[in-house]
Amino acid sequence: MSQPNVDREGLAADLERVRIDFHHLLDTTGAEEWTAPTNGTRWTNEELLFHMVFGYMIVQKLLILVRVFGRLPAGASRANARFLNAVTGPFDVINFYGSRLATRAYNRRRMGAKMDRVIASLQRSLRRENAAKFTREMHYPSLWDPYFQGSMSLAELYQYPRQHYDHHRKQLTVTGVREP
Repeated sequence: MSQPNVDREGLAADLERVRIDFHHLLDTTGAEEWTAPTNGTRWTNEELLFHMVFGYMIVQKLLILVRVFGRLPAGASRANARFLNAVTGPFDVINFYGSRLATRAYNRRRMGAKMDRVIASLQRSLRRENAAKFTREMHYPSLWDPYFQGSMSLAELYQYPRQHYDHHRKQLTVTGVREP
């Protein structure tokens, strides 16, 4: 069986690009911009910035799940994804208020360090990952996020948080987004 062709260096570089960009956003956000509304969400800039960190935090947990579900028959993760899709309404409420409340702990002064720790953890996981396991797949609740496909491999999961981050970055209304 041939090994999958996974661009680990590209994935690692992308994680680092986001980490640097996130700090740029934190450093260039003006005092009045933190509580300003975003474009297309009901969050403030601070809440949306935390939600962008949360996208990486969730991948840490999903890496564990894809390793488990990747060993089980496909029907197991398909059933789990169907159940999660069925509870999309409550998930959306929890997702919204969770990010809003989380900024009390991971506010503008703490979320940069949290992003650094999460990215470092994902970098270590990426380096340690057995190449053959990058093809393991799991079904995801596709109604929860436009970047969740019905089924995604471990390699595709490492790409997900960047898509989520870049999507939400465009919704921020902070100075750093407008800078080159």
